[in-house]
Amino acid sequence: MSAGRVVMIGVAARRAGMHPQTLRVYGRRGLINPRRTARNTRVYSEADVARLRRIQELSDEGLNLVGIERVLRLEERLDRAERRVGDLRAELKGLTDEHRRQLAEASAARGQLVLAVREQTALVPRYARVVRPGTVSYTQLALPTSLRRQSPAGRRSPT
Repeated sequence: MSAGRVVMIGVAARRAGMHPQTLRVYGRRGLINPRRTARNTRVYSEADVARLRRIQELSDEGLNLVGIERVLRLEERLDRAERRVGDLRAELKGLTDEHRRQLAEASAARGQLVLAVREQTALVPRYARVVRPGTVSYTQLALPTSLRRQSPAGRRSPT
């Protein structure tokens, strides 16, 4: 049977190894949802027949209809979860590739920044490192006095 081909209830039942009345019962229970023609006749696709075979397997293993319904719901959830994992993996790969590209660009730009700072361009750091005997501290550059941090007593901090 091709993907678009459908069969009547008798052919579907024979292919699934069931009685046609069993297919009607499964339809009423919601285990299978065959399409209907304009004359309201049930027609079954290849996917419907495969699902009927799966129902028959579960029944042969001793599951009742409630158990079969539960197993089929869980299998459907698992299929959705596996598709979602695949989608997320693809998205993660795309983001990882993009971040690696950005990191490579940033690494290349870093070398250019170092050269620019050494040549005294406008790329001057806000904090310059000042080395005093026995200590290392940072002093603020190009920050007006009015913007410097105030001490709790309202006095200006020594920085």
